[in-house]
Amino acid sequence: MLLVVDIGNTNVVFAVYEGEHKRGRWRVATDARRTADEYAVLLSQFLALGGLVPQQIEAAMISNVVPAVQRPMEQLCRQYLGCEPVSVEAAIAAYDFAIRIARPEQVGADRIANAVAAHRSYGGALIVVDFGTATTFDLVDPDGAYSGGIIAPGINLSIDALYSAAARLPRIALERPREVVGHDTVSAMQSGVFWGYVGLVEGLIARIKAERGEHHRVIATGGLAPLFNDTTTAIDLVDDDLTLRGLVLMHQALSARDGGVAV
Repeated sequence: MLLVVDIGNTNVVFAVYEGEHKRGRWRVATDARRTADEYAVLLSQFLALGGLVPQQIEAAMISNVVPAVQRPMEQLCRQYLGCEPVSVEAAIAAYDFAIRIARPEQVGADRIANAVAAHRSYGGALIVVDFGTATTFDLVDPDGAYSGGIIAPGINLSIDALYSAAARLPRIALERPREVVGHDTVSAMQSGVFWGYVGLVEGLIARIKAERGEHHRVIATGGLAPLFNDTTTAIDLVDDDLTLRGLVLMHQALSARDGGVAV
C-alpha cells in the first residue's frame, strides 16, 4: 500500500491507497513543531481507525509546501514505515510532465499534483482552483502540460486581515450569509468576505477564459471548495481528492520506470 502525504500551510492530509483505491484519508493541522515521533503516533491512530497497520505501508509519496515539516515527515517514513519517501520533484521526470512557465522550479508540489490528476481524470483545457491557505488558479493544457496560474489570498486570510487591521471589527466565522446585504457588523463582514470572494473567483475565471480564447472546464479542490460549489456557475465540479490522486499517479509512473520499486 502507498501512503501519500499532502503537506499544506494549514493542514497535513494523510491518505492510504491500494492501487488506485483509497483505503483511508485523514487531516491534521500543520504544525512545524511536531516531531517524527508525534506524527508517527497520529498516523498509527489514523491507520487503526481505518483497520490498517503501519506494516502494510510499502511506499510513501510526499507533496510539501512547508519546508520545516519535510524532515520530520521523512523520518516518520524511514523510522516507522521502513520506506524511503518520494517527493513530487523526484517524480516529475518519470511522469514526463511539462511545465511551460519561465521558472518551473517555483511551481508548488500540490499544484503539479493537481494538474496531473485533473488531466488524467477530465482531459481537455482545464482550470484547477484550489481553495486552501491561498487560492490558486492553475491552467492545464489539453496535452496535460502546466501552463501558468494565479495565486490569490485565501478567504480565511481575508477574515484574519480584517480582524487584525481594523480595531473595532470582530473575528467572524466563515459562513455563507443568507442575504447579500448585512444588517449588523458580523453579517456585513460575512457578506463582504464570502460574496466578495465569489466575485473574485468568477472574475478571475472569466478573465482567464477571455485571455486564452478557449473553453476551459473548471475543477475545484481544497478544503474550502465545497463551500463554493453551489454558489456560482463558474465552477463545473468539485473533486476533493484531486491532489492525492495526482500523487498516486506520479508514484505509479516512477515505480514503473524503476521496475516496480520507487526509491
